Amino acid sequence: MVEGEIPTIRLPGGLAVPALGQGTWMMGEHASRAPHEVSSLRAGIDLGMTLIDTAEMYAEGGAERIVAEAVGSRRGEVFLVSKVYPWNASRRGTLDACRRSLDRLATGRIDLYLLHWRGEHPLAETVAAFEQLKSEGLIGAWGVSNFDTGDMEELISVPGGENVAANQILYNLTRRGPEYDLIPWCRARGIPIMAYSPIEQGGLAANAGLIHLAKAYQATAAQIALAFLLRQGNVIAIPKSANRHRVEENRHSAELRLTEDDWRSIDRLFPPPKRKAPLAMI
Repeated sequence: MVEGEIPTIRLPGGLAVPALGQGTWMMGEHASRAPHEVSSLRAGIDLGMTLIDTAEMYAEGGAERIVAEAVGSRRGEVFLVSKVYPWNASRRGTLDACRRSLDRLATGRIDLYLLHWRGEHPLAETVAAFEQLKSEGLIGAWGVSNFDTGDMEELISVPGGENVAANQILYNLTRRGPEYDLIPWCRARGIPIMAYSPIEQGGLAANAGLIHLAKAYQATAAQIALAFLLRQGNVIAIPKSANRHRVEENRHSAELRLTEDDWRSIDRLFPPPKRKAPLAMI
């Protein structure tokens, strides 16, 4: 393991963001956990994991409030991502939902605002709202989440849809299906992938094959799983942790340098896809 900076990913607008950020799913649900959640997010910011992902869905806005407390006066250091519920994603509903998120986040601007998943409202309405929010300076860029290749093709066909700046999907070593067509499609168009549940909700941390491989690097299986995503070049990983030690562990995944033989071993443990499969969601 060697010292190394967190790699960056460049968004379509040219802004570079850390390829290793922090997630907040399931934060804000219990007041007793809030101090640990705030402390862990602050630790991540200190370590350079300054991209923080949240959503109005998470604890019905509770996670956004945790983020606001964690960020505090350091707003200028942090790249904030939040998401709108699909049932709020009409033109008017998106505008209203964004303003509510801004209030909970205690900020005047969300850096990247995502449609959480597809719903009943036409994409053209949601995109029009996103573009309006961007023109008003309330968001810096917009994107989507849980969109498969066909969804992305439909998205870029609507007015303004070509301005999509990211697609957040379920992607990790056990969920490599997007590598077949979705990730190449996005890479060819310069659209970054954001990988949620990058350690499969902790499941990869207990994988015997990864544990064995990690020993040679004095690392953990979870770090190997994150290193895999950081190696992809167009992927932003957003692990969630309310434990400062785990946050530090996540940060050190950026310092791992595996051999090509080890990467081939990982491909044998978790084979890449050979055919198209529907995009998985959790």
